[in-house]
Amino acid sequence: MSTAVAPVRPGQVLADLLPASRVRDVALVLGGAALTGLAAQLSVPVPGSPVAVTGQTFAALLVGTTLGAGRGFLSLALYALAGIAGVPWFAGASSGSSAPSFGYILGMILASTVVGALARRGADRSVWRTAGAMLLGEAIIYAVGVPYLALDMGMSASAAIAAGLTPFLIGDALKAALAMGLLPTTWKFVNR
Repeated sequence: MSTAVAPVRPGQVLADLLPASRVRDVALVLGGAALTGLAAQLSVPVPGSPVAVTGQTFAALLVGTTLGAGRGFLSLALYALAGIAGVPWFAGASSGSSAPSFGYILGMILASTVVGALARRGADRSVWRTAGAMLLGEAIIYAVGVPYLALDMGMSASAAIAAGLTPFLIGDALKAALAMGLLPTTWKFVNR
């Protein structure tokens, strides 16, 4: 069995550089779900909000861009389904679908898929394109999470935005900046 890294071709994501096999794909999907679960444990409560700041959104977007749309979707769907089934790897070691923040997890499934598709088109290979992909991914997460929060908590739209969006914008900008440095740098290293 060869362990050589495949040459870079257009339409690839970082995971495609590993030798192709079903075992690789299963390991990547499981690893993506586990990474998201671990990152969710980096959780800081936000006063006045039922939603915490976590590393979960960054992990979900990183999983999508590095694994691609299909494997990214499967990783985040596995993460969500295992959490619903009782694996305590949502923020704060919680599980289940009854938390007001569960809509963000649903948004992460969609966002991971979208940024994975954009990565296949090269959105993870330059600083500004990576920034655009990450910001779009964050917007998708909020587009699902904030309305879910409003419905679950009986909040008005403005109250849900104040509790479930506004306090997180600076942190999400920092996460996007981290991705802007990490992903294009990795591609530059691979292309050498």
